[in-house]
Amino acid sequence: MDGPDPALLREDMLDSVEHGLGTQIASAVREAMATVPREEFVAEAPYANRAGEQGGTRVLAPATVARLLSALDASEGDETLVVGAGIGYTAAVLAEVVGARHVHAVDISRRMVYDARQNLSAAGYGAVLVDRADGARGLPAYAPFDRVLVEAAAVEPPRDLADQLAPGGRLVLPRGRGADQSVVAFEPDEAGRLHEVDTAGPVSLSPLLVEGEQAGAGVRNRTRREDAEFSDQGYFAKTGWEHEWIDWDDRLTGTDR
Repeated sequence: MDGPDPALLREDMLDSVEHGLGTQIASAVREAMATVPREEFVAEAPYANRAGEQGGTRVLAPATVARLLSALDASEGDETLVVGAGIGYTAAVLAEVVGARHVHAVDISRRMVYDARQNLSAAGYGAVLVDRADGARGLPAYAPFDRVLVEAAAVEPPRDLADQLAPGGRLVLPRGRGADQSVVAFEPDEAGRLHEVDTAGPVSLSPLLVEGEQAGAGVRNRTRREDAEFSDQGYFAKTGWEHEWIDWDDRLTGTDR
């Protein structure tokens, strides 16, 4: 035997996650996380319960994935949208819960779409659809969705995502700014307006990007371009999170239309 049994490593990881959260993971989510080969998605220490960076994106800690998916409360056959495909791991776990052909994932970064597709295929979840799209606009061609999971923070759910939620559906979003975020579950009323129905503890995720804000996007404004170039060269310390949210709220809620 070349090394530890991955199945045992997954069980140890989940025990550590539950100990850290102080509560049990939803049974369907735990079973799914115990099945998905995380080593196909995370190159370094795949079963450590910590966040990391890989391929230019943030890799969520297993505890964060468990928190988000437990709040999502998905069931077999639910049509599901993941906004922020990232490395593809969360989509794979969802595929174990709802079925791979019921999972749709989008990412604003073409590189991440490619990486997620490669990882999902290698892990046996090639039937998951991963597309390049502005997550704040959702994926209208495949709507409505029974479940929508946003793997990025926003002040409120983007209007397009709310519009693409099926009656009786649920949308889960890390709501807040900077370090002041919490997982919130929303459900629509009879008129389609979203209302908060549950919270699932604190998290800290990057803000939801809109078109033009992703890494590598062309910048037409000279000042913004030069600021980005200076930042990349390390001339200035990182600004506070509040700067990243300038003029995003209107675009995310659709009031700029």
